[in-house]
Parts: sequence; structure tokens; C-alpha cells
Amino acid sequence: MTTTKHPSIQPIPTAGCIVEFLQGNEPHLAWVEEASGDKLRLYTLNKRESKLSASRLLPWSGPRYDGQFNREAILEKLREHAKRREDISASIDPLEVWELAQGEVNQASTLWFAGLAFETPDVDHLAAMGRALLGVKTHFKFQPPNFEVHAAEVVERRLAEQELARERELVVTAGQTFFHELWTAWASGRSKDVARLESHLDPQAAKKLKELLRGLLADPDSQELAPLWANLRKGLPEHPNQPLILAMEWGVVPPHHNALLDQAGYDAGDEWSVAFAGEIAALKQDFEAKRAEPEQVEYLSIDSPTTRDIDDAFHVEKTGDGWRVGMALARPTLSLDFDGPLGRAIWQRATSLYLPECVSHMMPEEIGCGLYSLTAGQDRPSLILEWTLDEAGAVKEFAPRMGWVRVAANLTYEGVEEALERGSAPDSVSAACELAGMLRAARIERGAVIIDRPEPKITLSGPPEAVQVEIGPSEDHPRAQMTVSELMILANASMALWAGQHGVALLHRVQDISIPHGCAGVWTHPVDMHRVVKQLAGASMEVRPMRHASLAADAYAPITSPLRRLSDLVNLAQVQAFLETGAPRYTREELVAKLPEITSRLDAVGQVQRYRPRYWKLVYMREHCREKEFEAVALEECGQLVSLSILDLQLFVRTGREVLGSNFQPGQRYWLKLGRVDPLTNEFRVMSAREAEEKPDVGDWFQTDDQDKD
Repeated sequence: MTTTKHPSIQPIPTAGCIVEFLQGNEPHLAWVEEASGDKLRLYTLNKRESKLSASRLLPWSGPRYDGQFNREAILEKLREHAKRREDISASIDPLEVWELAQGEVNQASTLWFAGLAFETPDVDHLAAMGRALLGVKTHFKFQPPNFEVHAAEVVERRLAEQELARERELVVTAGQTFFHELWTAWASGRSKDVARLESHLDPQAAKKLKELLRGLLADPDSQELAPLWANLRKGLPEHPNQPLILAMEWGVVPPHHNALLDQAGYDAGDEWSVAFAGEIAALKQDFEAKRAEPEQVEYLSIDSPTTRDIDDAFHVEKTGDGWRVGMALARPTLSLDFDGPLGRAIWQRATSLYLPECVSHMMPEEIGCGLYSLTAGQDRPSLILEWTLDEAGAVKEFAPRMGWVRVAANLTYEGVEEALERGSAPDSVSAACELAGMLRAARIERGAVIIDRPEPKITLSGPPEAVQVEIGPSEDHPRAQMTVSELMILANASMALWAGQHGVALLHRVQDISIPHGCAGVWTHPVDMHRVVKQLAGASMEVRPMRHASLAADAYAPITSPLRRLSDLVNLAQVQAFLETGAPRYTREELVAKLPEITSRLDAVGQVQRYRPRYWKLVYMREHCREKEFEAVALEECGQLVSLSILDLQLFVRTGREVLGSNFQPGQRYWLKLGRVDPLTNEFRVMSAREAEEKPDVGDWFQTDDQDKD
């Protein structure tokens, strides 16, 4: 490589010298007609005169021609050198030059780089090399008079940025028109030929647009996607669910897609479990290796007829001086490794979801509904809880232990309710129902608050694009449901107290509040329920055992649903480890450290369970609001608004005081005419209301102020 300057290279541009300068990020060729210090008067290849400072010239000047040249002769020389420089530049591979320069220099002159490719480079070689290096800003940076050589990692990053920018430009150009067409079709309600519209998209752009929509469904506030989305949606009106609407219109997701699942990072159904087939097979092998003889106790379970993940079963007998109660809880912690891939996946799912459109289990169905479920006639590992209670139902003795059980029968709420009515229920069921009544009465005596507000039953039928929603009253099996709920409360409260006595850290549901006088009891009237709930604060999850006021429990650690809920599964693992080794799986400090993750996952997935049924209720309202009135009861005044409960749907709504007329009082029933129902934005409005004929019923809790005066 030579560094000797060729005679054609001029260190100082003077009259008759050919020079180059940057304009519009492109090198331009010019002839110096006059030079006065730093000031130059140039004649360019574009036949224009220009004044320029010498400091703006590119660092390759020459050759210089003596003598007199007219404009035509000047242009001829400029064209000659422009052609030569273009030809030489075309023969240069700047990436090869970068490879040669790597490790040699951090920056160098154009002459140095030209020396890598040419034996004795003249000024045209220099200019050609400079032009070639200017064209690859990913690898070189022009810092006059030299070029910096970017390191490999910088080049890699810049290439990625360049490709991203190219893709973004391609996506924006194609996507703006495409999204506008989709949105206009949706907003106008007209049909559209999506396949024809998509055929005009570049396949790579279409892929990126779909990825963008899916990304926004999972994270509507994504900072990474925000700039691209802002460009794509220019010209479209604001709508909080715009990505979801576009995705449904395009067919990226099906109609009525549940975006809440995307936001929670939760895979519906059971396909997610296929990836863990190896671990599931290992759990089955370990299950067989640890199999033991089941105890000879006739445990019974009571669930809905569609329930497949059966968590609990019981056996209750009445004795001469009280009660003996046994409860078997499913034990999926038999061999589960929380730190393995399957354990982490279950941890992320956090809870099962029971939605109108589908049921999605926390655990793979193969083990949650199969291997560990307390299915009648099958041997299952279990955490066995045993009580001795006195005649009043107070606990005298309680202890948990591990074993294997074989449930005698899986009963249904409906079947148990009918058997109790006929007096033909199994002895254990009759005894359990009697004990449950005593337990409930004792809890109420201690201040328990029971809100009996059954959710309506939502039934979906037909294909997704034409789904039919039917809503009716849920099945009411009060004695059977009370039996199960009271036994579950007994179990969870007893485990919390036992854990406190033995130093086992558990997750507790805590509601450490004072229950106002008159709130204790079972409440069924809408006005009563509304007034009572306003007096209460929600429960939180804590590692410290504290009281749960509305359950009237000194401590409450959920453990009865280990197949369905992460908190119960963790508590079960704590108890199992303690019974096996004398120490819980996690110390108190470790459990405190894990608590934020547990609560955040339960909250995120729990929102799907809370809000998705409401979506289907609004879909039903939208379909029927034109021809149907909805019965509601007034709850209370809120300034200029009145709060009402729509009875059949268990939905709350506020409307202006003037809509209801002058005779408003809590408990007054109305027939509501609804308008502008939007399931996607979770909004609906009351258009008008007419009073029902019956007199208002204000409930049983306390009288209104006017009645107090009477």
C-alpha cells in the first residue's frame, strides 16, 4: 500500500482545479473559476455558478488545468472526470475495504483507503474511493478530512437499524391505506373483500402489520410499537380498541376475540400443555412409583356436572357428642417441580378460567383433570384434613396428614339438592348439610357478611361470526352450595390457624376491617347488598396471618383449590413439605419475596374472569335493546345521578335523576330502555325509564330516612 501523493492531487484548490462538495448528501463536481483566500467561485457540472467556502470541499481536489478554458471546455473536462470516477467507484467493494481496515485503523484519510485498492491512486481514484465510502454509512463515518471505521458491533447495530427503517417505511406506506380501508368498512357496516385488499400488500409488509396488531393486543401501551402505530393510524378517528377491531376485520383474530387473554399473557384451552409432554410423562411415572393403598373412607365430592378438575371431597359423621369431619384435597404437588419448565408455566397461568366461551385450566388437563383430579373410583394422592367438633360445631381437634384416597362418588349440586329435599341424601351429605348450617349460623353470630348475588347463566351458540348469546337465571341449589362453601371455609380457616401454630408460612386472604353494626347476615335484596358492600373493603393477600372480617375468620389461608388457583397450590406445597421434612418449601422471607409476583399474576388473569362475562352481557344487551326493556331497581342517589342494578344481568348503571322522574327512592323498580351499547368499550346508556307498578321494596337491612321519621 502506498501513501505517496499522485501529482494530480492538489493540496490547495486554485483556479482551474476540479473539486467536489456535498449537497443534498450527494457529491457534486465543479471547476474553480476564481479563488480568493477561503472564498471560491465555482462552475458546476449542472452549468451553474456557485460561491462556496473552501472548507466545504471534500478532501480530494484535482487535477488542476492551466490555461484558458471556456465553459464548454470546462464541462467537457468535468464530464470526463465524472465518468471516470463513476466507473472506478463501481469497481470498488467498500465492504471489502472495511474488512481490510478492521483492526488496522480507527480512522484514516481517503488516500490511505485508496492505497488499499490501487497501486498508485490518482485524484480520480481518491474521489471514487471517497464516494464509495460515503455510500455505506453503516460501516464508515465521514469526519472531514478523514473517514472513521466503525467497529463490528456498531456495524451490526446500524445494519439492523437500517433494515428496521426500511421495513418500517414499507409497512407504513402499505399499511396506512390498508388500515383505512378496513376501518372505513367496519365503521360503515358494509362488507369488504379482505382477500382482495390484502393482495395489494407486500407479503413482508402484511406479516409485519399482523405482528404489530398482535403486539398491540397484548400490550396496548407498548412504547416500542407506538411510533409505528402512530404513523399507521394517521387519518383514523380515536378508538381505544382500534387494533382489536382492525385485527378482527382482517381475520388476524376471530370475531369476539378475547384481548384480555393477550394482555394477561394467558393461552386459552389446553394446547399450551403439548410442549410439556415429557414432564407430564415423568409425573405419571412418579405417580405410579409412589402409589399407595387408599384409605377406607367414603369421601364424596359435590360440583357442577361439567366439572372435571375435582379439588375436594368430604366425609362427615355425627357422633354422640359432636361431629367427625374428614376432607380429602387433591395433591398435584406430589412430584411437581415449581422451578422446572412446567412448574413455571403453571405459575404464570396462576388460575383456571371459567368463561362462557371456554374453560381453560391452570394445569394441563392430562394431570389437572386426569391424574390428580379426585375422580370417583380412582386412587389419588391427597392432603387429608381431619376434625373433631363439638355439638355446636366448634373445633376441638384438627390435624392435616398425607395419604391416598379413593372417592366413592362425584355428586352434583342439583342431585344433592333434590336428594336433600326428598330426604334420600347419603348420611354423610345430610350430616354435612346440617353441620354447614350450624357453621354458617355461628359465623354470622361472629359478624360474617354473606352476599348472595348469583351470577346469571350465559350460554353461547352458533359460529363465532354469528354467535347467539342467551342469558338466564343460574341454577339455584342453596343447601348443596352452602354445604360445600361452609366446609371450604372451615378447611381454609383451620389450615391458617394450624400453620400459625407450627410456624409454616402460608399465603393468607386478609380483610382486617371493622364490620359496621347491622351488616352481619345473609343479604339477597339488591339495595341491602349495595349498602353492605359499600361498608366493606376488599381482601388482600398477605403472608402474615390476619383476620378476614367478612368471613368471621381469625385467619384464612386458601388451600382447597390446588388444581385451580396458584395461592392454594403454593399453600399445599408448603404444608406437604412440612409434613414430609419438618420444614416448609419456602421460608417466610422467601414467600414474602414471591408474593408480588403471585398477586400480580392472580390479578392479571383474574381480570379476564371479572370482565369477560360482562362483555357477553353487553353483546346480549346490544342485540335485544331495541325490542326489550330491562328490569332494574334503584339503589341510591349519587349527586345528580342515580345508581341502579339491572336485575337479570347483574349489571350496575348510573343515569340522570331526571330520567327516573320525581318519585325516586331506593328499592323503586323501573323498566329501562337502553341505547348505545358498546361491548368493546364496556359502555351502555339508559335512554328512558318507566316505573314498575309494584311498590318499592327497600330491603331488610334498615329503613330509609323518611321511614325513620315516621
